[in-house]
Amino acid sequence: MSHVFADAAEVQRRLDEMDYLVDEGTASALFFALTLGQPLLLEGEPGVGKTTAAKALARALVTPLIRLQCYEGLTASEALYEWNYQRQLLAIRLAESRRDNLTDADLFSEAFLQERPILRAIRHSGPVPPVLLIDEIDRADDEFEALLFEFLGEASITIPELGTFTAKRRPIVILTSNRSRDLHDALRRRCLYHWIDFPAAERAAEILRRSVPAANETLIRSATEFVGRVRRLDLDKAPGMAETIDWVSALSALGATDLVREDVVRTLSTIAKTPDDRDAITGALDQVGHARGATT
Repeated sequence: MSHVFADAAEVQRRLDEMDYLVDEGTASALFFALTLGQPLLLEGEPGVGKTTAAKALARALVTPLIRLQCYEGLTASEALYEWNYQRQLLAIRLAESRRDNLTDADLFSEAFLQERPILRAIRHSGPVPPVLLIDEIDRADDEFEALLFEFLGEASITIPELGTFTAKRRPIVILTSNRSRDLHDALRRRCLYHWIDFPAAERAAEILRRSVPAANETLIRSATEFVGRVRRLDLDKAPGMAETIDWVSALSALGATDLVREDVVRTLSTIAKTPDDRDAITGALDQVGHARGATT
């Protein structure tokens, strides 16, 4: 895959064309993941763009994005593969009606195999490997991580009835984590690693310019500065770029051209996700007098 991007700067440029702005560190991490053919673990606060990075990369490479959304209780049959039991049952009944004998090899063949995201990525036959997004791995159980070790290390999975399937070309694997729990060292050893911070003010402003073209420059600058201050508060859920984009979009829909306290309060549902956060953000608005008309 090293031929796809010449260097990290080209990664930045190609993702920029997809309207995804990355810093040098993130671009370098993606470049090395492609060049070395290793999975990349992206960690960071919710809303910093980890999932979007995988989506933008797939678009830049013109290759499918295969997404595995993790959650508590996720099993191998949902992530790797599953047998089509209904078709197997029909095959058994048809064989009985014909008085044929079916063996386990007949029933547990590829004809009855259902691909789930990981097996689908391994068996992908397109000209460019797919991007496999294993999203929010920290939400899955510890036991599920162990199911990934063979795949992450060898780009293969073993199906007891059929043997081992190995990818002809390693999928581009990106795992994301919000650090809601610690991940196994064994999983981390199999991955490259990069922490994504909230974007710096100038890059955040540029993201808003592209995402909310109706917003004027004064509103974008004021909102970017205010969100930066809000993130330093002790919040349950600091607003990420997705929430910031929603907020500026809501302000723009109101016709706002700068931050006015009344408009900020009316649109707080876009950036405050708990009652405590709403109170904290409202308090910050009063204390800093950032918005015009704020009570100081």
